[in-house]
Amino acid sequence: MLYLFLADGFEEVEAVATLDVLRRAGVPVETVGVTGKTVTGSHGVPVTADRTSEEAVPGPDLDGVILPGGMPGTKNLEASETVQSFLRYCSEHGLLLAAICAAPSVLGHGGYLAGKRATCFPGWEPELTGATCTGEPVTEDGNIITGKGAGAAHLFGAAIAARYKDPESAQNVLTAMQY
Repeated sequence: MLYLFLADGFEEVEAVATLDVLRRAGVPVETVGVTGKTVTGSHGVPVTADRTSEEAVPGPDLDGVILPGGMPGTKNLEASETVQSFLRYCSEHGLLLAAICAAPSVLGHGGYLAGKRATCFPGWEPELTGATCTGEPVTEDGNIITGKGAGAAHLFGAAIAARYKDPESAQNVLTAMQY
């Protein structure tokens, strides 16, 4: 199971497009509301999470975490002890750490990008501590997948889907969506 964390101020397109691609591809993913069951995006769109952070515990069913960007969503994710505990667990177990837009900064600040290639929203590169910034729409390096921003959200979701299903399934989803 992948957990996509939502905190008030998240970027709606990055969260929902990624989630949509993954669910269309048949990848098990649930949303986790860090700031409650209903989480409001940076543009005022409320989303009901599948579970709250109190209902989420890292364990053997976990395959990785996904962090959408947006402001102040990225800062709210970074301030969450639940998110931090999931990041530590995933890192210790070699599980997926995926983040898009400003959210790769959370990985950078935590030391998870040291020696890795990564991408982010332009201007956030200094926050990707230890990373080689690529400027690509999506960058994969080991257990890390990062995305540049809202315009890359479908490709970001497809990269995650390709890892958990196969590249053909991910491409089929994009093709069916007329991407």
